[in-house]
Amino acid sequence: MSGTYRNPILPGFYPDPSVCRVGDDYYLVNSTFEYFPGLPIFHSRDLVHWRQIGHVLDRPSQLPLDGVRASGGLYAPTIRYHKGTFYVINTLVDGTSKAGNFIVTATDPAGPWSEPYWLEGAPGIDPSLFFDDDGRVWYTGNRIPAVTEFEGHREIWLQELDLQTMKLVGDTVSLWAGALRTGVHAEAPHLYKVNGLYYLMIAEGGTSHDHAVTIARSTHIAGPYEGNKRNPIVTHRHLGLDHPIVGTGHADLVETQNGEWWMVLLAMRPYDGYFYNLGRETFLVPVRWEDGWPVVAPGVGRVEAVMPAPNLPQQRWPATPACDPFEAPTLAPEWNFLRTPREAFWSLSDRPGYLRLRLRPERLSELANPSFVGRRQQHMRFTARTALEFKSGHTHECAGLVLLQNNEYHLRFVVTGGATPKVRLERRATPEPNPQLLPILTGTETLLAESPIEGERFYLKVEADGQAYSFYIATELEAWRPLAEGVDGRLLSTSYAGGFVGAYLGMYASSNGQPSANTADFDWFEYTGLDEL
Repeated sequence: MSGTYRNPILPGFYPDPSVCRVGDDYYLVNSTFEYFPGLPIFHSRDLVHWRQIGHVLDRPSQLPLDGVRASGGLYAPTIRYHKGTFYVINTLVDGTSKAGNFIVTATDPAGPWSEPYWLEGAPGIDPSLFFDDDGRVWYTGNRIPAVTEFEGHREIWLQELDLQTMKLVGDTVSLWAGALRTGVHAEAPHLYKVNGLYYLMIAEGGTSHDHAVTIARSTHIAGPYEGNKRNPIVTHRHLGLDHPIVGTGHADLVETQNGEWWMVLLAMRPYDGYFYNLGRETFLVPVRWEDGWPVVAPGVGRVEAVMPAPNLPQQRWPATPACDPFEAPTLAPEWNFLRTPREAFWSLSDRPGYLRLRLRPERLSELANPSFVGRRQQHMRFTARTALEFKSGHTHECAGLVLLQNNEYHLRFVVTGGATPKVRLERRATPEPNPQLLPILTGTETLLAESPIEGERFYLKVEADGQAYSFYIATELEAWRPLAEGVDGRLLSTSYAGGFVGAYLGMYASSNGQPSANTADFDWFEYTGLDEL
């Protein structure tokens, strides 16, 4: 491949990337927090063009997300390959029935993946695996030290893993607490062996603007580790709040079959102020080794929107169609649910050619599994629209579209039932931004607009132009009339709402706390990105 490529390589909410190479093929996974299925897995031949081949955790038995809080759930997976088997190691945070670190395996990265092997005696988050050339396997993760010196003090620790029993064995060893004396949240450790030396690469500085990647090395896997005097090897925290790419961190390295080195990492793209509705996205940047240390983006020292491409044959995949007509037997891989579905609230077969959602009591504002089928917002400017068939005689029943940050911060664009059916735009959020990533505050409900509507087939459209979101309704296709224009979309950014996830949009139905036997049928859903490249 020659020329250039554009960052991000995975736009939208695809944080915490981890990558591995098997021959000429590359595989990448991302965090998914409270969304199900968990951990999308992508395939590439050139590190630039990726196609999703499935999810690592796609069965309820693998992923108990019941009742998990917003921005709880799955944190920071690592994917590795060894002797014919793929391994993904991950953390389930604040699970109500199961929590902690676990491993799943597969011989085909598209699945099926095994049931989880839960690891005992493995505190902390962000686990990783390293397969040494002597046959031993090592676990690394972060944890709170026995003696903490400051808020957010973490250390990286090491222990051997017995692959036969999937248990940690032997003593634990503290490896490194990061490059800065008071560098908070040392996390995302990955071990590599290059020219006989062990390299420990981590993230520190927190997961927002001060994020950074640092590295240390040792002649022995258990240390002591010597920090690179040029740390951090990549950060954008010194470039200002108005820089187009911020928060670079949480990285993984991969060597190509041609001997080049590349780094995948997360970053954000703020717009219309320091708001990044697309969440933390996956970026790619070149790496060169000098004097025994990696140099990231040689000659530039930062992640840019356009960069020289890898020396690999270009492999483009067929583009995902803008419109999903719901004619396939299963949902396309870009669709997700909130938390683990314990009952089939959706169907593609009850009415062929439609996605049918059952109205259930669960609300979007609850830590539940509501009747919601959504996908990531991947563009600052986009148009999304759908055709809905819905009839109800009850005012508590609704169906339509939602724009979602979390249960306390979202916009609901729905048709309601009753003697006088209406289309309503409802907002749930706090009056002012939440300056902290966590905790997420309790939102309040506001009716932004409503209008009477007649009929049983409706067309709903959302247009985003940066942070301005506009909502349109029609009873005949293309005969749009505005319900609300220029609605402030900043509540869909974590810098307003808190948490770690990006914005979603999708289809929703609810009976709002009441029993119901009603359904809502969606004929198609279309999403078109309008960003200028």
